[in-house]
Amino acid sequence: MDFDLTWLLWGLPIAFALGWFASRLDLRQLRIENRLAPKAYFRGLNFLLNEQQDQAIDAFIEAVQNDPDTSELHFALGNLFRRRGEYERAVRVHEHLLSRADLSRADRHRAQHALALDFLKAGLLDRAEEALRKLEGTAYEEQALLALLAIYERSRDWVQASEIARKLDAGTAGQFAGRQSHYLCELAAAASPAEAEQLLQQARLAAPGSPRPRMDLAALRRKAGDARSAFELLQEAAGSNPGSLPLLARPLVEAAVACGRQDEARAMLQAAYEQTPSLDVLDGLTALDSDPEAARTRYVQHLQREPSLVAAAKWIAGEKLEHEQFHPDVQRALDHAVKPLTRYRCAACGFEAKQHFWQCPGCQAWDSYPARRVEEL
Repeated sequence: MDFDLTWLLWGLPIAFALGWFASRLDLRQLRIENRLAPKAYFRGLNFLLNEQQDQAIDAFIEAVQNDPDTSELHFALGNLFRRRGEYERAVRVHEHLLSRADLSRADRHRAQHALALDFLKAGLLDRAEEALRKLEGTAYEEQALLALLAIYERSRDWVQASEIARKLDAGTAGQFAGRQSHYLCELAAAASPAEAEQLLQQARLAAPGSPRPRMDLAALRRKAGDARSAFELLQEAAGSNPGSLPLLARPLVEAAVACGRQDEARAMLQAAYEQTPSLDVLDGLTALDSDPEAARTRYVQHLQREPSLVAAAKWIAGEKLEHEQFHPDVQRALDHAVKPLTRYRCAACGFEAKQHFWQCPGCQAWDSYPARRVEEL
């Protein structure tokens, strides 16, 4: 059978034309898709920069619909939902990412971390804990441990908090020995006297410079009737951390009176006061004075060194005024005026309280309350 070259001559141009036409269609479709997705994406970024979150979400949703396989758009959308407080929608976005089989390992870890943040912001601490635990061994492990530590502190689960703090202390997140000491003190507060003794001794070793373990241990010994040991522990605390003496002054005086070591306590408090005048140290000294007149004189001498409305109110309380019938009214007004000045203020968030806290009730920061009162700051 003879081969007809006519078909070959016609077939080659036709095949070439069809191939060229198909390539043009593919290029055109690709250009359309590339124009649509970036346009919606950049429009969303523009809305986001102008703090128009509603419009930004609409633009990102459009971009995701045009290109559902783009993980970055999903991350941007999920973060926007979380920032707006729409935690349920953020969870759905990040769970959708985790369900994708084609997601890379790094993006899977990123989506798991984002999901944990969604639960954390929504206040679903049990689900947040479960999600954070899955990040062990990933690039987000340290961030996950810090979040877990905050959860356990918030729920006052000091055993779990101590475990996480040990892991963080072994890493590069910083030093957590001080927190470990606080956790042990918190556990001791709810333990039997024998167990509390052991826990507080561990706390002393964990943070040798912290005054709290010795203060709590001194209170435990004082309650057991061992005032001498309590006094020596408070002396030790003052020596290792002189700045904490205003907190130690009252229990130090009480222990000194109970074991007959007033002279030692007076000498220690006087030396500290001469170096750094303090109202609490001054109150400790006046408590050791047997003569009321000598005690009132101390407040006058303090006023000569430091202008203090608190000291003035305490001095006037023991004085006879020319119009003594008005003294109660004047004293009541002064006591009302000095109340805000006798508070403690958190250095991290400014939260004020009548008593000293080791952990701020406002911002949950540890050791953020100075030992000195507001008037002295």
